[in-house]
Amino acid sequence: MIKKLDILIIKSYIGPFLATFFVSLFLLLMQFLWKYIDDMVGKGLDGTVIMELLWYASAALVPMALPLATLLASIMTFGNLGEFNELMAIKAAGVPLPRIMMPLVFLNILVAIGAFFFSNDILPYTNLKMGALLYDVRQQRPELNIRKGIFFTGIDGIIMKVKDKDPKTNVMKNVMIYDHRGQNGNLNVTVADSAKMVMSKNRQFLFFTLYSGEHYEEVREQGRYNSMRRNFPHERESFKEQQVVFELTGYKFSRTSTELFKNNYQMLNLKQLEFAQDSLKKDYKSRVKFLMNRNIDEYFFKFIVRTKYNKDTAINADKMFAKYDNQQKIEAIDFALEDMRSAKIAFNNMVDDLEARRAWLSRHETEWHKKFTLSVACLILFFIGAPFGAIVRKGGLGMPVVISVVFFLLYYIISMMGEKYVKSGEATALVGMWFASAVLLPLGMYFTYKAATDSQIINLDIFYKIYAYIEKKVNSK
Repeated sequence: MIKKLDILIIKSYIGPFLATFFVSLFLLLMQFLWKYIDDMVGKGLDGTVIMELLWYASAALVPMALPLATLLASIMTFGNLGEFNELMAIKAAGVPLPRIMMPLVFLNILVAIGAFFFSNDILPYTNLKMGALLYDVRQQRPELNIRKGIFFTGIDGIIMKVKDKDPKTNVMKNVMIYDHRGQNGNLNVTVADSAKMVMSKNRQFLFFTLYSGEHYEEVREQGRYNSMRRNFPHERESFKEQQVVFELTGYKFSRTSTELFKNNYQMLNLKQLEFAQDSLKKDYKSRVKFLMNRNIDEYFFKFIVRTKYNKDTAINADKMFAKYDNQQKIEAIDFALEDMRSAKIAFNNMVDDLEARRAWLSRHETEWHKKFTLSVACLILFFIGAPFGAIVRKGGLGMPVVISVVFFLLYYIISMMGEKYVKSGEATALVGMWFASAVLLPLGMYFTYKAATDSQIINLDIFYKIYAYIEKKVNSK
């Protein structure tokens, strides 16, 4: 009977788990498409390239879909058993809830182990492939990425800015074009009230038709003498309509080598992350020592005389300053102030450099802990969902979906907060990355206890007794 019961529980769980996993993955993939739709539309990409990108993206989204599927499936499974009184019948036969949950506990342990190996072995590879492919997609025909209010540099030797743009008609307003193809700086500038962009049929040329504008070009003669002059002649031409042609060099889709991205922390497994962390820590310590010694020698030991006296001879700065006349004192003070300004800038640069190195190290530490938090999250969310479904006794896709989304958002928000604190240096990676698990684990234990003892999640009688006790004490005074 027990074996048949275990098979029944597993069958009841497998269906909702697979369904919710793929539904969650599909919804997350749609969010990915919505985020990067501007980078893919209208670039002439082959269908196999898009499918490959979506394949790698779906693999990268598994760490978010798997915990959500575990939570939702566990609520649905035990909610259905409770709603149709199957759970009550099993308990009446003398089988306690922990024993009913046992086959799913072992199943989710296997899922957690698989999640670990997926995070450690498969996810770095898919992140590497997706990162390289997404980079190539963004570089494909960048001329279509002209956005309003942003300087655009996608065409070789051309810098362009438009105030407004109609994505349907490609008509742009207040266009400014800097032509740097001559490599002489901002000597060739064109401004226009509006412009229309059209691509040639072979997609090798981009035609800009400019309306109501002016063209400025500064004329500089070759030679050192002329290059040092402050004023130069320039040409100015007004036009009502003018066509400018740009040759496109980024039409053919090309693949970038993954070697450019392989050292990113998201593309590393546990051993590689540990090796990278060790190197970064040693580099950080040596950098701190170097910067401190250099700045101390340069700015804090200025009393070591290096000019008229022997370079290692220390003097009394107060006595020397007292011998100066007023003009020399003013010059000395100005020199000291300038020196302190330089010291301040040097130390600010040092702090920024060390902070950037620390942040990069913390990202590696965060990624190392993520290899384990995914597996633990699946187990914790199961111990929240299964007893909660047994308590509320509601199956289907109504209440379980709402409840699972609430708990998952709670877990996700706390995880993001912890990760943010790690990146900002306010918490260690151990504390920040395991904070969400530490918060939700007691909640899962509480729900499991309440479901095993068939008691309410919140006993209102306790609050009534506390209120009555407080009211009695107040009235007695």
